[in-house]
Amino acid sequence: MTITATAATAPTTSAAAADRRTSSAGEIADELCAVVCDSLRRRDQREKARRYVRGLLSTPGRKSFRNMAGDISGTASEQSLHHFVTGSTWAWQPVRAALAGCLEAAAGPPPAWVAQPMAIPRSGAHSVGVEHRFDPHRERMFRGQQAFGTWFTSAGVVTPVGWELLLPGSSYEESAVGAVLATVRRAGGAAARPVVLDIRGIGTRSTMNRFAEAGVPVVARVAAGVGAGAGAGAGAGNRFLVRDAAVPGFGGGERGPAEILRSVKALGTPVEWTDAGGAARSSWAVGVRVMMPDPAVARRRELLLVGEWGAGAGGPAAELVGMWVTDLVRMPVGAVVRLTKGGLRVEAVAGASGRAVGLRDYSGRGLGGWHRHVTLASVAHAAVALAGLERDPRA
Repeated sequence: MTITATAATAPTTSAAAADRRTSSAGEIADELCAVVCDSLRRRDQREKARRYVRGLLSTPGRKSFRNMAGDISGTASEQSLHHFVTGSTWAWQPVRAALAGCLEAAAGPPPAWVAQPMAIPRSGAHSVGVEHRFDPHRERMFRGQQAFGTWFTSAGVVTPVGWELLLPGSSYEESAVGAVLATVRRAGGAAARPVVLDIRGIGTRSTMNRFAEAGVPVVARVAAGVGAGAGAGAGAGNRFLVRDAAVPGFGGGERGPAEILRSVKALGTPVEWTDAGGAARSSWAVGVRVMMPDPAVARRRELLLVGEWGAGAGGPAAELVGMWVTDLVRMPVGAVVRLTKGGLRVEAVAGASGRAVGLRDYSGRGLGGWHRHVTLASVAHAAVALAGLERDPRA
Protein backbone atom coordinates (compact mmCIF):
# COMPACT_ATOMS: atom_id res chain seq x y z
CA MET A 1 0.00 0.00 0.00
CA THR A 2 1.25 3.48 -0.90
CA ILE A 3 -0.18 6.48 0.90
CA THR A 4 1.10 9.95 0.09
CA ALA A 5 0.71 13.08 2.14
CA THR A 6 -1.37 15.75 0.43
CA ALA A 7 0.23 19.15 0.44
CA ALA A 8 -1.77 21.63 2.54
CA THR A 9 -3.40 24.35 0.48
CA ALA A 10 -4.50 27.83 1.42
CA PRO A 11 -7.80 28.07 3.31
CA THR A 12 -10.78 28.25 0.94
CA THR A 13 -14.44 29.11 1.29
CA SER A 14 -15.43 26.56 -1.34
CA ALA A 15 -17.76 23.93 0.13
CA ALA A 16 -16.99 21.64 -2.81
CA ALA A 17 -13.26 21.82 -2.09
CA ALA A 18 -13.88 21.08 1.58
CA ASP A 19 -16.01 18.07 0.64
CA ARG A 20 -13.26 16.78 -1.63
CA ARG A 21 -10.68 17.04 1.15
CA THR A 22 -13.00 15.30 3.64
CA SER A 23 -13.63 12.54 1.12
CA SER A 24 -9.88 12.20 0.66
CA ALA A 25 -9.41 11.75 4.41
CA GLY A 26 -12.02 8.98 4.40
CA GLU A 27 -10.31 7.19 1.52
CA ILE A 28 -6.94 7.47 3.23
CA ALA A 29 -8.51 6.18 6.45
CA ASP A 30 -9.73 3.08 4.62
CA GLU A 31 -6.24 2.48 3.24
CA LEU A 32 -4.66 2.98 6.64
CA CYS A 33 -7.12 0.64 8.36
CA ALA A 34 -6.39 -2.07 5.82
CA VAL A 35 -2.77 -2.07 7.01
CA VAL A 36 -2.72 -0.95 10.64
CA CYS A 37 -5.66 -3.15 11.68
CA ASP A 38 -4.21 -6.28 10.12
CA SER A 39 -3.26 -7.52 13.61
CA LEU A 40 -6.97 -7.86 14.49
CA ARG A 41 -7.58 -11.55 14.01
CA ARG A 42 -11.16 -11.55 12.78
CA ARG A 43 -12.45 -9.94 9.61
CA ASP A 44 -15.49 -8.50 11.41
CA GLN A 45 -13.18 -6.79 13.93
CA ARG A 46 -11.20 -5.19 11.13
CA GLU A 47 -14.41 -3.98 9.51
CA LYS A 48 -15.67 -2.55 12.79
CA ALA A 49 -12.37 -0.73 13.25
CA ARG A 50 -12.70 0.79 9.79
CA ARG A 51 -16.28 1.88 10.46
CA TYR A 52 -15.29 3.33 13.83
CA VAL A 53 -12.54 5.41 12.23
CA ARG A 54 -14.97 6.54 9.53
CA GLY A 55 -17.43 7.51 12.23
CA LEU A 56 -14.81 9.59 13.99
CA LEU A 57 -14.22 11.46 10.74
CA SER A 58 -17.85 12.00 9.74
CA THR A 59 -19.76 12.46 13.01
CA PRO A 60 -20.20 16.14 13.91
CA GLY A 61 -19.65 17.27 17.48
CA ARG A 62 -18.83 14.88 20.30
CA LYS A 63 -17.84 11.38 19.20
CA SER A 64 -20.00 9.40 21.63
CA PHE A 65 -21.04 5.86 20.76
CA ARG A 66 -24.63 7.04 20.27
CA ASN A 67 -23.72 9.94 18.00
CA MET A 68 -21.35 7.83 15.92
CA ALA A 69 -23.80 4.94 15.60
CA GLY A 70 -26.51 7.28 14.36
CA ASP A 71 -24.16 8.78 11.81
CA ILE A 72 -22.76 5.45 10.58
CA SER A 73 -25.70 3.10 10.28
CA GLY A 74 -28.49 3.87 12.74
CA THR A 75 -28.86 3.53 16.49
CA ALA A 76 -28.93 -0.27 16.33
CA SER A 77 -25.14 -0.34 16.05
CA GLU A 78 -24.51 1.68 19.24
CA GLN A 79 -24.16 -1.43 21.43
CA SER A 80 -21.89 -3.05 18.84
CA LEU A 81 -19.56 -0.04 18.77
CA HIS A 82 -19.52 0.12 22.56
CA HIS A 83 -18.61 -3.55 22.89
CA PHE A 84 -15.95 -3.33 20.17
CA VAL A 85 -14.08 -0.65 22.10
CA THR A 86 -14.83 -1.39 25.75
CA GLY A 87 -15.53 -5.12 25.86
CA SER A 88 -13.34 -6.57 23.14
CA THR A 89 -9.83 -7.90 23.72
CA TRP A 90 -7.98 -6.80 20.58
CA ALA A 91 -4.55 -5.34 21.28
CA TRP A 92 -3.98 -1.68 20.47
CA GLN A 93 -0.14 -1.78 20.60
CA PRO A 94 0.37 -3.47 17.19
CA VAL A 95 -2.06 -0.98 15.62
CA ARG A 96 -0.01 1.94 16.92
CA ALA A 97 3.27 0.40 15.76
CA ALA A 98 1.85 -0.21 12.28
CA LEU A 99 0.52 3.36 12.17
CA ALA A 100 3.99 4.77 12.88
CA GLY A 101 5.41 2.65 10.07
CA CYS A 102 2.73 3.79 7.60
CA LEU A 103 3.35 7.44 8.46
CA GLU A 104 7.08 7.16 7.93
CA ALA A 105 6.55 5.44 4.58
CA ALA A 106 4.05 8.12 3.48
CA ALA A 107 5.52 11.32 4.91
CA GLY A 108 9.20 10.53 5.39
CA PRO A 109 11.10 10.07 8.65
CA PRO A 110 10.44 12.62 11.39
CA PRO A 111 13.45 14.59 12.68
CA ALA A 112 12.22 13.83 16.21
CA TRP A 113 9.32 12.40 18.15
CA VAL A 114 7.51 14.98 20.29
CA ALA A 115 5.92 14.04 23.62
CA GLN A 116 3.39 16.38 25.15
CA PRO A 117 0.73 16.08 27.88
CA MET A 118 -2.94 16.48 27.06
CA ALA A 119 -5.35 17.53 29.79
CA ILE A 120 -8.90 16.19 29.32
CA PRO A 121 -11.42 17.99 31.58
CA ARG A 122 -14.12 15.71 33.00
CA SER A 123 -16.85 16.65 35.46
CA GLY A 124 -18.08 13.13 36.24
CA ALA A 125 -16.57 10.64 38.66
CA HIS A 126 -16.90 7.42 36.65
CA SER A 127 -14.51 7.86 33.72
CA VAL A 128 -11.17 6.07 34.03
CA GLY A 129 -8.31 8.16 35.43
CA VAL A 130 -10.43 11.13 36.52
CA GLU A 131 -9.38 13.09 39.59
CA HIS A 132 -8.79 16.62 40.80
CA ARG A 133 -5.13 17.27 39.96
CA PHE A 134 -2.47 19.85 39.22
CA ASP A 135 -1.31 20.10 35.62
CA PRO A 136 2.41 21.05 35.80
CA HIS A 137 2.58 21.75 32.07
CA ARG A 138 -0.02 24.51 32.26
CA GLU A 139 0.52 25.27 35.96
CA ARG A 140 -3.12 25.07 37.04
CA MET A 141 -5.57 22.80 38.82
CA PHE A 142 -8.27 20.95 36.90
CA ARG A 143 -10.58 17.96 37.24
CA GLY A 144 -10.29 15.30 34.61
CA GLN A 145 -7.85 12.96 32.89
CA GLN A 146 -4.18 13.54 32.17
CA ALA A 147 -2.88 11.82 29.04
CA PHE A 148 0.57 11.77 27.44
CA GLY A 149 0.84 11.64 23.68
CA THR A 150 3.84 10.81 21.50
CA TRP A 151 3.57 12.56 18.14
CA PHE A 152 5.00 11.90 14.69
CA THR A 153 6.25 15.29 13.42
CA SER A 154 7.61 15.34 9.87
CA ALA A 155 7.81 18.43 7.66
CA GLY A 156 4.23 18.03 6.45
CA VAL A 157 2.49 15.76 8.96
CA VAL A 158 1.85 16.10 12.69
CA THR A 159 -0.16 13.28 14.26
CA PRO A 160 -0.12 11.10 17.41
CA VAL A 161 1.13 7.50 17.42
CA GLY A 162 1.29 6.63 21.13
CA TRP A 163 -0.65 7.31 24.32
CA GLU A 164 -0.69 6.71 28.05
CA LEU A 165 -3.18 7.74 30.71
CA LEU A 166 -2.05 8.87 34.15
CA LEU A 167 -3.90 6.82 36.75
CA PRO A 168 -4.57 7.93 40.34
CA GLY A 169 -1.57 7.17 42.53
CA SER A 170 0.84 6.88 39.59
CA SER A 171 3.90 9.07 39.09
CA TYR A 172 3.48 11.86 36.53
CA GLU A 173 7.10 11.58 35.46
CA GLU A 174 7.17 7.77 35.31
CA SER A 175 3.94 7.62 33.30
CA ALA A 176 5.16 10.20 30.79
CA VAL A 177 8.62 8.69 30.29
CA GLY A 178 7.34 5.12 30.17
CA ALA A 179 4.74 6.02 27.56
CA VAL A 180 7.26 7.66 25.25
CA LEU A 181 9.85 4.90 25.50
CA ALA A 182 7.21 2.24 24.84
CA THR A 183 6.12 4.07 21.67
CA VAL A 184 9.68 4.53 20.42
CA ARG A 185 10.56 0.88 21.06
CA ARG A 186 7.52 -0.25 19.06
CA ALA A 187 8.60 2.03 16.20
CA GLY A 188 11.58 -0.25 15.60
CA GLY A 189 14.07 1.29 13.19
CA ALA A 190 13.01 4.85 14.08
CA ALA A 191 14.10 4.36 17.69
CA ALA A 192 17.42 6.15 17.25
CA ARG A 193 15.71 9.46 16.47
CA PRO A 194 15.62 11.95 19.32
CA VAL A 195 12.59 12.55 21.49
CA VAL A 196 11.55 16.08 22.42
CA LEU A 197 9.95 15.88 25.87
CA ASP A 198 7.81 19.02 25.74
CA ILE A 199 6.61 18.41 29.29
CA ARG A 200 7.38 21.07 31.86
CA GLY A 201 10.05 20.05 34.37
CA ILE A 202 10.53 16.56 32.91
CA GLY A 203 14.30 17.01 32.43
CA THR A 204 15.31 15.36 35.70
CA ARG A 205 18.22 13.07 36.47
CA SER A 206 16.01 10.00 36.53
CA THR A 207 14.46 10.87 33.16
CA MET A 208 17.82 11.46 31.49
CA ASN A 209 19.17 8.21 32.93
CA ARG A 210 16.22 6.19 31.64
CA PHE A 211 16.64 7.51 28.12
CA ALA A 212 20.38 6.87 28.25
CA GLU A 213 19.78 3.28 29.35
CA ALA A 214 17.30 2.86 26.47
CA GLY A 215 19.77 4.31 23.96
CA VAL A 216 17.30 7.01 22.87
CA PRO A 217 18.55 10.62 22.45
CA VAL A 218 16.39 13.15 24.26
CA VAL A 219 15.75 16.88 24.57
CA ALA A 220 13.79 17.57 27.77
CA ARG A 221 12.29 20.65 29.38
CA VAL A 222 13.94 21.74 32.62
CA ALA A 223 12.19 23.28 35.61
CA ALA A 224 13.47 26.49 37.13
CA GLY A 225 15.14 25.03 40.20
CA VAL A 226 15.09 22.74 43.20
CA GLY A 227 11.64 21.49 44.07
CA ALA A 228 10.09 22.37 40.73
CA GLY A 229 9.33 19.67 38.26
CA ALA A 230 6.95 17.11 36.97
CA GLY A 231 6.75 14.93 40.01
CA ALA A 232 8.21 13.76 43.27
CA GLY A 233 11.97 13.44 43.31
CA ALA A 234 12.49 16.01 40.56
CA GLY A 235 14.42 18.48 42.71
CA ALA A 236 17.81 16.79 42.67
CA GLY A 237 17.68 16.47 38.90
CA ASN A 238 17.33 20.22 38.45
CA ARG A 239 20.83 21.06 39.72
CA PHE A 240 23.83 21.06 37.43
CA LEU A 241 27.62 21.26 37.47
CA VAL A 242 29.18 23.50 34.81
CA ARG A 243 31.69 21.49 32.77
CA ASP A 244 33.13 24.23 30.55
CA ALA A 245 36.18 25.86 32.17
CA ALA A 246 35.59 29.06 30.16
CA VAL A 247 32.10 29.56 31.59
CA PRO A 248 31.30 31.37 34.86
CA GLY A 249 30.54 28.90 37.62
CA PHE A 250 33.00 26.22 36.54
CA GLY A 251 34.25 24.44 39.66
CA GLY A 252 31.76 26.32 41.82
CA GLY A 253 29.48 23.42 42.74
CA GLU A 254 25.86 22.73 41.92
CA ARG A 255 23.74 25.53 40.48
CA GLY A 256 20.20 25.93 39.18
CA PRO A 257 19.70 25.98 35.39
CA ALA A 258 18.33 29.53 35.21
CA GLU A 259 21.29 30.87 37.21
CA ILE A 260 23.76 29.14 34.88
CA LEU A 261 22.06 30.28 31.70
CA ARG A 262 21.62 33.90 32.75
CA SER A 263 25.32 34.10 33.57
CA VAL A 264 26.20 33.25 29.95
CA LYS A 265 23.36 35.03 28.16
CA ALA A 266 25.80 37.43 26.48
CA LEU A 267 27.51 34.46 24.78
CA GLY A 268 24.33 33.51 22.95
CA THR A 269 23.43 33.76 19.29
CA PRO A 270 20.27 34.53 17.26
CA VAL A 271 18.29 31.49 16.11
CA GLU A 272 15.79 31.55 13.26
CA TRP A 273 12.82 29.16 13.32
CA THR A 274 9.30 28.76 11.93
CA ASP A 275 6.19 28.82 14.12
CA ALA A 276 3.13 26.56 13.86
CA GLY A 277 1.50 28.92 11.37
CA GLY A 278 4.54 29.04 9.08
CA ALA A 279 5.75 32.50 10.13
CA ALA A 280 9.48 33.20 10.53
CA ARG A 281 10.53 33.86 14.12
CA SER A 282 13.76 34.61 15.94
CA SER A 283 15.10 33.76 19.38
CA TRP A 284 18.30 34.28 21.32
CA ALA A 285 19.84 31.05 22.57
CA VAL A 286 22.90 29.80 24.42
CA GLY A 287 24.21 26.36 25.32
CA VAL A 288 26.43 25.28 28.22
CA ARG A 289 28.14 21.93 28.80
CA VAL A 290 26.94 20.60 32.16
CA MET A 291 26.64 17.43 34.20
CA MET A 292 23.85 16.27 36.51
CA PRO A 293 25.24 15.20 39.89
CA ASP A 294 24.69 11.46 40.34
CA PRO A 295 25.81 9.13 43.17
CA ALA A 296 26.55 6.47 40.55
CA VAL A 297 29.81 7.40 38.85
CA ALA A 298 28.95 5.29 35.77
CA ARG A 299 25.87 7.43 35.10
CA ARG A 300 27.67 10.76 35.18
CA ARG A 301 27.94 12.16 31.68
CA GLU A 302 28.17 15.44 29.87
CA LEU A 303 24.95 17.11 28.76
CA LEU A 304 24.04 20.34 26.99
CA LEU A 305 21.90 22.87 28.87
CA VAL A 306 20.13 25.23 26.45
CA GLY A 307 18.39 28.49 27.27
CA GLU A 308 16.15 30.56 25.01
CA TRP A 309 15.08 34.19 25.13
CA GLY A 310 12.85 36.15 22.80
CA ALA A 311 14.75 38.29 20.30
CA GLY A 312 13.95 41.60 18.66
CA ALA A 313 15.63 44.52 16.95
CA GLY A 314 17.05 45.63 20.27
CA GLY A 315 18.61 42.27 21.08
CA PRO A 316 17.52 39.48 23.43
CA ALA A 317 14.53 40.01 25.70
CA ALA A 318 14.90 40.00 29.47
CA GLU A 319 12.74 36.95 30.14
CA LEU A 320 14.13 33.43 29.83
CA VAL A 321 11.33 31.65 27.92
CA GLY A 322 12.65 28.11 27.71
CA MET A 323 15.22 25.79 29.29
CA TRP A 324 16.13 22.38 27.90
CA VAL A 325 18.68 19.70 28.63
CA THR A 326 19.88 17.20 26.03
CA ASP A 327 22.44 14.48 25.51
CA LEU A 328 22.88 15.67 21.91
CA VAL A 329 25.99 17.53 23.01
CA ARG A 330 27.42 17.83 19.49
CA MET A 331 24.27 19.33 18.00
CA PRO A 332 24.45 23.12 17.41
CA VAL A 333 22.35 25.17 19.81
CA GLY A 334 20.21 26.54 16.99
CA ALA A 335 19.36 23.04 15.79
CA VAL A 336 18.33 22.03 19.32
CA VAL A 337 16.03 25.05 19.61
CA ARG A 338 14.44 24.28 16.24
CA LEU A 339 13.81 20.69 17.33
CA THR A 340 11.93 21.94 20.39
CA LYS A 341 9.57 23.97 18.18
CA GLY A 342 7.88 20.73 17.18
CA GLY A 343 5.98 21.17 20.44
CA LEU A 344 4.30 24.32 19.08
CA ARG A 345 3.06 22.38 16.06
CA VAL A 346 1.74 19.60 18.27
CA GLU A 347 -0.04 22.05 20.55
CA ALA A 348 -1.75 23.77 17.61
CA VAL A 349 -2.83 20.49 16.01
CA ALA A 350 -3.98 18.84 19.26
CA GLY A 351 -6.25 21.78 19.95
CA ALA A 352 -7.78 21.91 16.47
CA SER A 353 -7.89 18.69 14.44
CA GLY A 354 -7.49 16.71 17.68
CA ARG A 355 -10.97 17.86 18.67
CA ALA A 356 -12.33 17.08 15.21
CA VAL A 357 -11.53 13.36 15.51
CA GLY A 358 -12.50 12.97 19.18
CA LEU A 359 -9.12 12.42 20.84
CA ARG A 360 -10.62 13.66 24.13
CA ASP A 361 -14.11 12.21 23.74
CA TYR A 362 -13.92 8.79 25.40
CA SER A 363 -15.78 8.80 28.74
CA GLY A 364 -15.99 5.09 29.58
CA ARG A 365 -14.80 3.43 32.77
CA GLY A 366 -12.24 0.97 31.41
CA LEU A 367 -8.58 1.71 30.68
CA GLY A 368 -8.59 -0.75 27.77
CA GLY A 369 -11.55 1.04 26.21
CA TRP A 370 -9.75 4.37 26.52
CA HIS A 371 -6.66 2.96 24.78
CA ARG A 372 -8.68 1.42 21.95
CA HIS A 373 -10.64 4.61 21.36
CA VAL A 374 -7.62 6.88 21.36
CA THR A 375 -5.73 4.47 19.09
CA LEU A 376 -8.50 4.52 16.47
CA ALA A 377 -8.83 8.29 16.91
CA SER A 378 -5.10 8.50 16.14
CA VAL A 379 -5.70 6.56 12.90
CA ALA A 380 -8.46 9.04 12.01
CA HIS A 381 -6.16 11.92 12.89
CA ALA A 382 -3.42 10.47 10.67
CA ALA A 383 -5.88 10.34 7.77
CA VAL A 384 -6.74 13.99 8.34
CA ALA A 385 -3.05 14.90 8.45
CA LEU A 386 -2.14 12.92 5.34
CA ALA A 387 -5.06 14.49 3.46
CA GLY A 388 -3.66 17.95 4.22
CA LEU A 389 -6.65 19.01 6.29
CA GLU A 390 -4.69 20.40 9.22
CA ARG A 391 -4.85 24.14 9.61
CA ASP A 392 -3.27 26.68 11.89
CA PRO A 393 -6.23 27.50 14.20
CA ARG A 394 -5.31 31.20 13.99
CA ALA A 395 -5.82 31.25 10.21
